Amino acid sequence: MIIQIQPWINELELEELTKVIHSTFITENSMNKEFELMTLNLTGAKHAISVANGTLGLYCALLALEIGPGDEVLVPDMTFIASANAVIMAGAKPVLCDIDQDTLGINISKLALKVTDKTKAIMPVHLYGNTSEMDSILKFAKVHKLRIIEDAAQGVGVHYKGRHVGTFGDIGVLSYYGNKTITTGEGGIILTNDEELAKICYRLKNHGRDQKGSFKHDYIGFNFSFTDLQAAVGVSQMKKLPEILRRKEEIFNKYYSQLSDIDELSFYKINNQEKPVYWFTSLSFKKRDDLAEFLLKEGVQTRRFFYPLHLQPCYQNSNKIIKEGSFKVSKEIYDTGISLPSSYVLKDEEQDYVIQKIKKFFKC
Repeated sequence: MIIQIQPWINELELEELTKVIHSTFITENSMNKEFELMTLNLTGAKHAISVANGTLGLYCALLALEIGPGDEVLVPDMTFIASANAVIMAGAKPVLCDIDQDTLGINISKLALKVTDKTKAIMPVHLYGNTSEMDSILKFAKVHKLRIIEDAAQGVGVHYKGRHVGTFGDIGVLSYYGNKTITTGEGGIILTNDEELAKICYRLKNHGRDQKGSFKHDYIGFNFSFTDLQAAVGVSQMKKLPEILRRKEEIFNKYYSQLSDIDELSFYKINNQEKPVYWFTSLSFKKRDDLAEFLLKEGVQTRRFFYPLHLQPCYQNSNKIIKEGSFKVSKEIYDTGISLPSSYVLKDEEQDYVIQKIKKFFKC
């Protein structure tokens, strides 16, 4: 089976993990600080706070901005469910909004109708290596006096007009889950340029303390720690990032050169305002399910797009979420979207095989 996405793990991760194990500091220590510093160098943010996963990063961001019961947060309908669930965890309500056809981000043109006196924030999500239209979002948020929490879980290495995603709003969150461009297994990083918000986020993840080793807790906090074992993998992965990005672009270009002349297929390309990061190579095809089933039988794993939040079974009879209005675009994107094998470790002969089978499906 040719896997759709898998990490590039080798001796480099083992070397860094061995250092941590021999140090005996396997919880949160110096390797963690090194990984946070590497993230700062990558993104240009002023502060980076590691957390156990991206979902908890979003939760911390919401709490730091004092968003909770009685508040509403604008969330795109097409995203992984963690975006909305983090809002629910904080006690607020996600207000679902349709997405833009080109960027796959939240559609600003229809957002004003969703704003009420309870609306406190907007959560743009950057999907599949693309970005939301941040210029418009910044203007919208300023007009309506909203805080901005960027869900940049898929955004490692992604730039909008020369600036790394996750650094435009009040707070941004990166994810290093196993299928991301680089991984720590589980893990996330909170980004902010606001020193006070950084302090609050650190307290929230550190049992309400400003530093470890103290048993005096001036604030209410939790344990969202990111271990040095995770950080060791992250440091190794960060060193590989330029090569991973290069290879993923190479994979995209080969798919595009071989398949773009198939009229029924449409490639999702990166907006030219951005620095391309092809986390996945993704296509649109009206008979997506037929193609996915055919490829699976031929030993090729693909991935559908995120199931729209307004259709999620867990939300159908829930009063914890607001899903009013049309979600035409997100439903259409879901119905037609498919991602091809896109891992760094994808072999040339494997990609040739995938291309061959797709051409066979279309009788090319």
